[in-house]
Amino acid sequence: MPKSAADPASRPMRADARRNYDRIVAAAESLVAEHGAEASLEEIARHAGVGSATLHRHFPSRRLLLEAVFKGRVDALCVRARDLLSDPDPGAALVSWLRDVGAHAVANRGLGASVMHGTRDGDPTLGSTCHAMITSAGDELLDRARHVNAVRPDVTVTHLLKLVGAIALATEEDPDGPAEADRLLDLAIDGVRAR
Repeated sequence: MPKSAADPASRPMRADARRNYDRIVAAAESLVAEHGAEASLEEIARHAGVGSATLHRHFPSRRLLLEAVFKGRVDALCVRARDLLSDPDPGAALVSWLRDVGAHAVANRGLGASVMHGTRDGDPTLGSTCHAMITSAGDELLDRARHVNAVRPDVTVTHLLKLVGAIALATEEDPDGPAEADRLLDLAIDGVRAR
């Protein structure tokens, strides 16, 4: 993926600048989960303990900040999938990862749509790159689960990701969204198990 101006790997950073960058992204992640993709930039700066100018120095636009949050979440899901590849129960590993994907999707609260359909000042390949990363990570887990007959042979990772995405969308405004999403995911998982 091309490096954006907000990508810390695209330029060297002093230790204090790196800490500020990390605090801004963490605050944005928390506030997006709470308020959605339209979370206030001023509130994000306040939660990060930095000034507005510092936030804008690292992230000249809202989209660049949202991209950093989104990419960080996708990276975490992929790391989680790799960690689960060593689980002795491939079916349980797949289900655990799907729950993580569901929690990710519920916490996004409009984030994906914002970064995929935003203005021209971001990474135009972010959506396809992140989709490919998640699909690849899920494929490995699904292949292991399929190998031990834990899932139906006709199930694809795309089917599973669409189910999880639909569940997250359906529960996004629910006061108890994550718990409701988890209940609905249980129902969907039962339908993809091998009989």
